Amino acid sequence: MRRGDAAAAHRALRDAFGRFPSGVVSACARVGGAPVGMAMSSFTSVSLDPPLVLVCVDRASSTWPKLQGSDRLGISVLGEAHDATARQLASRTADRFAGLTLVDGEGGALFVDGATAWLECSVEEELPGGDHLVVLLRVHGHRVLGPGPLVFHASGFTTVAAQQGSQAGQRSS
Repeated sequence: MRRGDAAAAHRALRDAFGRFPSGVVSACARVGGAPVGMAMSSFTSVSLDPPLVLVCVDRASSTWPKLQGSDRLGISVLGEAHDATARQLASRTADRFAGLTLVDGEGGALFVDGATAWLECSVEEELPGGDHLVVLLRVHGHRVLGPGPLVFHASGFTTVAAQQGSQAGQRSS
């Protein structure tokens, strides 16, 4: 396959994956006293007993190697008002924490204030998944806090309320 064809196929697959809406979380911890974190849209619950969740991390990430050895990670389920926060935490160049209000948890876990839920986790296992790592996290504590979730869909951010509103006009009786 020619390079241009491969790039087009890659983009088309990325677009197809993007048709599945997902929540947006941050994974943050204090490492050496400084906040370290990233945004993720590949997140799902796995098990209630034992309590496990799963995230997928790009193998090229320069942030994950700093986080993976933390005693605890703070997983914040980002809320409706966090679209700018998600972009900031995903930035490769800007200060990811400038202007953010963070809450310290146990063992170095760090949470984003105003998130809809917090999960205090530790790395249980990492598995290869192509160009990503599939990371199983054990949940040690959790809090449900409030607003509706931020949703990543078709390479952009939206909310559940916005999706419900746009679908209301499309329904037929």
